[in-house]
Amino acid sequence: MQLRYSFRLHPSAGQRMALARAFGCARVVYNDALRARETARSQGLPFPRTGDLSKQLITAAKNTPERAWLGEVSAVILQQSLRDLDSAYKNFFDGRKGKRPRMGVPRYKSRKDTRQAVRFTANARWSITTGKKLRLPKIGDLKVKWSRSLPSTPSTVTVVKDSAGRYFASFVVETGPQEILPKTTFEVGIDLGLRHFAVLSDGTRVDSPRFLRRAEKRLKKAQRALSRKEKGSKNRDKARVRVARAHARVADARREFHHQLSTQLIRENQSVAVEDLAVKGLARTRLAKSVHDAGWSAFVSMLEYKAARYRRTFVKIGRFEPTSQVCSQCSVQDGPKPLHVRVWTCGACGAVLDRDFNAAVNVAKAAGLAVSACGAQVRRTPVPAPRSEAGTHPTPQPSTAR
Repeated sequence: MQLRYSFRLHPSAGQRMALARAFGCARVVYNDALRARETARSQGLPFPRTGDLSKQLITAAKNTPERAWLGEVSAVILQQSLRDLDSAYKNFFDGRKGKRPRMGVPRYKSRKDTRQAVRFTANARWSITTGKKLRLPKIGDLKVKWSRSLPSTPSTVTVVKDSAGRYFASFVVETGPQEILPKTTFEVGIDLGLRHFAVLSDGTRVDSPRFLRRAEKRLKKAQRALSRKEKGSKNRDKARVRVARAHARVADARREFHHQLSTQLIRENQSVAVEDLAVKGLARTRLAKSVHDAGWSAFVSMLEYKAARYRRTFVKIGRFEPTSQVCSQCSVQDGPKPLHVRVWTCGACGAVLDRDFNAAVNVAKAAGLAVSACGAQVRRTPVPAPRSEAGTHPTPQPSTAR
């Protein structure tokens, strides 16, 4: 299984200029290739192949006065830029065919985009020095804030500059069977919500941190200061970075909370079951801000790939399963209930049921963790880990599963 490990970089002033040059060259090659393909499509010509574009837009372009500066950066990142365009087209066409969610057509990249990235493969001969620095061709040795050790030798590294002006090195590593956790007998169903972030079938309740709600005052102040700055001015750029950093702090805190909770659940339980929530639909209601603040989709994705990584069982039940309408004691369904009804009494057996805890128990039953599953639609598939950023601590931490 392939995973990404992300670490903070601290480049010097000269290295920041070299990285900016690399970002710009990769962006120009990407836009030139996109323009060539769009021109061929509009004229009814055959779709240009990546090899032909490489010869024309990289090899030959370096010998022209207009693109001679392409030789100032590693040729690998230029080749990877063409591969990124291929991936963008593939995702677009796969979405049109129904093989994946619909994606928009590839768009031109702008020098004003707040997020920039370049990727170095093994052909670029990048390395980690004995002094624990990241050596990149034509950039230099970059200082890395190592928060943990890599489980294996990385195959590629991506240097990312985010909206807040921070630099990160994202390593792709291969994990092996040595990370399989010992088996346990515990199984748990999870009901995700807003009042409590998660209620477990064993009675455990996890409060919702509400990171965005708690930071709204600071975000509002920073956004108000940004709106008062003159467009195109240096002060507006500084204010934009302050807003981006405020949002980054919220996102980092939420991601860290998701990682810690998902790791704890995977370590302590052999089987984990959740409900497939319609997050996009809920995000169109009056609860939209709270739904986005909770980050259910990111949390469920972490549970999914960590279960596959550590050989745990992950089950996602159908979103139309009436977990809040069925009594977990006698399995009698007595209809939907308004959201303000948190405790109700079963009309069949007389049991007093907590809405969230009852739903968590029904999720576990519907997932097959109990024999009395009421014919629920269950989707049980091993899913590989997504190649997303793993995140790091600001200070070194003991080696733990993430």
